[in-house]
Amino acid sequence: MDHNDPTALLAWHIAMGADEAVWDECVDKFSAPAAALQPTTGPAQPQNTRVAQPPQQQPTGPRRVEAKPVQAISGAGQAAAESIAAGCNSLAELEAALKDFDGGLLKRSAKNTVFADGTRGAPLMIVGEAPGADEDRMGKPFVGVSGQLLDRMLAAAGMSREKNVYISNVVPWRPLGNRTPDHAIIAMCLPFIRRHIELAEPKVVLMLGGVSAKALLGTEDGITRLRGRWKELGIGSQKIAALPAYHPAYLLRQPHLKGLAWRDLLAVKRKLQSL
Repeated sequence: MDHNDPTALLAWHIAMGADEAVWDECVDKFSAPAAALQPTTGPAQPQNTRVAQPPQQQPTGPRRVEAKPVQAISGAGQAAAESIAAGCNSLAELEAALKDFDGGLLKRSAKNTVFADGTRGAPLMIVGEAPGADEDRMGKPFVGVSGQLLDRMLAAAGMSREKNVYISNVVPWRPLGNRTPDHAIIAMCLPFIRRHIELAEPKVVLMLGGVSAKALLGTEDGITRLRGRWKELGIGSQKIAALPAYHPAYLLRQPHLKGLAWRDLLAVKRKLQSL
């Protein structure tokens, strides 16, 4: 890390967990009023004698302020993203545009822009939430432990990213500390993933996780309420069948839900066969 680079230093502090402005000004806790440090050298005060107290002052110490999320949007933000995404006429152009886009601290703190993996033009497009550490390092979505679970589930259903599945994420850069993307980040990235889906032209979109489902469907309902219910995703002039489902990372923490995830995957397979 370059200690002379304020951006790199800020990114390091946030990665270490110092992501909240606790006070609005610096306070030297080791300093004390001069009177408190002076020893008492005069004659002892007689008992029952009231000593004049200095006037009360308003506290000037630290004041806690509400923490605000790190804003990843730079410049025109969402408007710029919409304009750039709309100007891309192919997946290759969109990938190049994302790599050149100023994603603020979110992008500068990531190692790679994680665009997509799998077969372009596949009938099924899977959209996850955001890259993790493994995905950030390798530059591909779903390559860590949760990705391995996803591959095994796809293989059991007769599908794979090598043959008939295309995979991406709502957010193409790993959030610091693997935190859940906030509304500002999603607003910036949403035009890109919507254009991504439009250019990929899948027959079915499988949305893995609450972040993906809520962003693409424009709802505040949680994934427990949404999963397993078919939706129609309006992307440009297209109307695409879309199904929210549990994220594989969630299934690793809640293995008893794998049966529901398998049921959703079979529903996707039946939908593809009917189209």
